Amino acid sequence: MIIYNVTVNIENDVHDEWLKWMKEEHIPEVVQKGKFLEGKIMKILTADDSEGTSYAIQYTAATMGDYEKYRDEFAPALQQEALKRYKDKFVAFRTLLQVV
Repeated sequence: MIIYNVTVNIENDVHDEWLKWMKEEHIPEVVQKGKFLEGKIMKILTADDSEGTSYAIQYTAATMGDYEKYRDEFAPALQQEALKRYKDKFVAFRTLLQVV
């Protein structure tokens, strides 16, 4: 199993709107592309929330090939949508993990 983890810090002034968008639109859209088995969002409890709230969004793929197809075929447009909506209101970094 492959875990595609996106860690995001979202500014407080757009937090509620962003979280609703993530849960109701973005995560379901990523999973509907058919390359991930599931997607979930978790709040990071150890982060300093004074300037924003941090989350880990994890998508589970059965194989590295499924992740690579997502990355190549769908990720650029989906990431552009987040940038268009929230511009300079968030920072994100991505990590690829393998379940052992």
